[in-house]
Parts: sequence; structure tokens; C-alpha cells
Amino acid sequence: MGFCTDDEYERFMNNIPNFENYIIKDGIILIKYWFEVSMDIQTERFEQRITDPRKHWKLSPMDLESHRRWYEYSRTKDVMFERTDTPGSPWNVINGDNKKRARLNCISHLLSQIPYKEIKAKKLKLPARQKSDGYEAPDYPYKWVPNKF
Repeated sequence: MGFCTDDEYERFMNNIPNFENYIIKDGIILIKYWFEVSMDIQTERFEQRITDPRKHWKLSPMDLESHRRWYEYSRTKDVMFERTDTPGSPWNVINGDNKKRARLNCISHLLSQIPYKEIKAKKLKLPARQKSDGYEAPDYPYKWVPNKF
């Protein structure tokens, strides 16, 4: 796509595993996700974005180019996985064909990766309201948003 030179790309690909190891050793939890979408679903989503005026904003020139270069992108992704999927910083692949399930699966997995301790919550009691001391709501012409739902 012309975002960098071949030398810059090689330097990045060589350096990223070391960089990831450095930040992990410093205590940062690094979790990498790749949302995999099938060719047919990508085409379907892009066609919806072209035909539905509410979704035009979701379609960029980069999306159109990614559709055209499906196999080139796939090969590049394969190389990225081969060079950056390490035991200490693995790629986690989410089946993204169903957006709702993909998001829920990602959230579930993400939460399972973060160590936590249960915090004992204080038992709360709703306090009594203060006395009104004569307060009455003013007859103000509020600009109410219509209830549609």
C-alpha cells in the first residue's frame, strides 16, 4: 500500500517480537486479536455499505482496495502471523463472520486472560431522602426529547 519502504517493513517485522517482549517484561498485559472475516462475508458487508446510505461512512477507499487485494492481504497476514505470533505474545484469532458473536467471544476471552481478585464490596443501604423544605419543581418549559421506544 506504500505506507513504508521495504527496509522499514523488514525492520519493523524484525523488531516487533523484541518490543513486545520488553513491554510484557515491564508488566504490561499484551493481548493481540485478529478478527478473521471470510471473503464472502467481507463482500456482503461492503456491498451493504455501498447500497445502504446509513452505512456509506463505514466504507473507505482503503476498504475497497483491501477487497481488490484480498489474496495479497491474506499472504501478508500469513507472514505477519509467522513472524509475530510468539509463545509470549500469541495472536488470538476470532471468527468475525458474525459480528455479535465475534464481539462476545472476544470479550469473554479477554476477560479470561486478565488476572483479578474478587473485591469484597461493602453492603450498601439506600439512605432516606432529605426533607423537601418546601421545594416544588418549577413550571419550566423543558425541551423534552420525544419518546420513540
